[in-house]
Amino acid sequence: MVSQSYTVAFEGVEARLVEVQCALSEGMPGFAVVGLPDKAVSEARERVRAALGALGIALPMQKITVNLSPADLPKEGSHFDLPIALALLGAIGVVPRDRIEALVAVGELSLDGRLLPVTGALPAAMAAAAQDKGLICPKGSGAEAAWVGAAEVTAPETLGAAIDHLSGRLPLEPARPGLVRDAPHPRDLRDVKGQERAKRALEIAAAGRHHLMMIGTPGSGKSMLAARPPSILPEMRPEEMLETSMIQSLSGLLAEGGISRTRPFREPHHTASMAAMIGGGRGARPGEVSLAHNGVLFMDEFPEFPRAVLETLRQPIETGEVVVSRANAHTRYPCRFLLIAAANPCKCGYLGDAERACARAPGCGDDYLGRISGPLMDRFDLRIEVPPVRYADLDLPASGDSSAEVAARVAEARERQAQRFADHPAIRVNAEAEGQLLEDIATPDAQGRDLLARMAERVGLSARGYHRVLRVARTIADLDHAEHVRHPHIAEALSYRLSAVAG
Repeated sequence: MVSQSYTVAFEGVEARLVEVQCALSEGMPGFAVVGLPDKAVSEARERVRAALGALGIALPMQKITVNLSPADLPKEGSHFDLPIALALLGAIGVVPRDRIEALVAVGELSLDGRLLPVTGALPAAMAAAAQDKGLICPKGSGAEAAWVGAAEVTAPETLGAAIDHLSGRLPLEPARPGLVRDAPHPRDLRDVKGQERAKRALEIAAAGRHHLMMIGTPGSGKSMLAARPPSILPEMRPEEMLETSMIQSLSGLLAEGGISRTRPFREPHHTASMAAMIGGGRGARPGEVSLAHNGVLFMDEFPEFPRAVLETLRQPIETGEVVVSRANAHTRYPCRFLLIAAANPCKCGYLGDAERACARAPGCGDDYLGRISGPLMDRFDLRIEVPPVRYADLDLPASGDSSAEVAARVAEARERQAQRFADHPAIRVNAEAEGQLLEDIATPDAQGRDLLARMAERVGLSARGYHRVLRVARTIADLDHAEHVRHPHIAEALSYRLSAVAG
């Protein structure tokens, strides 16, 4: 007789249902796990054996075979411990089989029978809900999984507590969702002295999710500006919270089961590897571009990143997803992020300062920024120079709008876009509009069209650049409460596109 339980195997943010079959047969006593397990899954038999021994449950003197079906799907991770233990307990009659089969189980076992938290509890709960099953997981993962209201989540602290619950002796209460975490925003736009044009570019970038490149001398405030978008971006919508939390769950970033309305802000160092940025490594885990999904990816010292890493960004920027390819799997992760890049104008950083520039100026500037390829630079909607701030300006009182005031305007613009794209669920912001839809929402008036045509001919604007100007102009019009794109909106959008840093 075969006993079975259910668990999941992860493919990106998706959790595929896995059937854990346990059979007892005559023959030499042994414990085998088959079905393409990795090393952590193969070692589960020793953890299960020790945990059951700690509870006083002896394994039968029979051949124990555990099969993980489908057998051609790679199985990775320690979360297979609990489902293997439950399938075995069902086979020896300790726990009712029908109770086990009604659940999806994830959890790592310690040698004394405690259940340890695992990553991916939230996607596992989604998979359980899709199969009309409940989820049983460690207590440390219960608050995270309970956010999926369609699945009843049970979160015992030990394997013994799980047995008591499933046998009906000591039923457990369903787990409750963790608290919503709202990160404070101590950094305000008014902290940045001067740089009004850069602040305006940040507002436009946040409103329409337009990628932004800032170039300026060291100390001009690029990093200060780039740290302010979290304070002006609107809170995530429920569907965005779920998408972002699924990725964070796989990466073990959900503290105490709490999810956040605040958009992620990632700032990897320029020494980050390809796997760290794009995803990969053991288990093809998500990289920084996916951890920034629905949020901000800030790349300081942009030209200093490895050339291969920079060029790999081109496709994710366009498609909003990244494919991590391995010999046995191709894993997809979403990565719709706002890219903010900062760079010095040259290696020494003082290209425009005659007193401090190096002897190789101006050639050093071309060499340094030349590390950013033309196709990649073409994907930045907004390009601005950040001039140095004079010492006298630092003593002036704070000026400009506060983050709260800018955030209100950004939220209004985002709400207009949500209404505009209500019939297009795959599109959420102006930066994603294309084709006929872009023409319908961003066709400028006669003056704007004439200006755009003249500038496109004069500077050789690419087709991608042309469409990006229209998208930025649509966002500027939204911030201006304008129904249609007009000449001033096109002019401002072109001023960011045709900046002196455009190359």
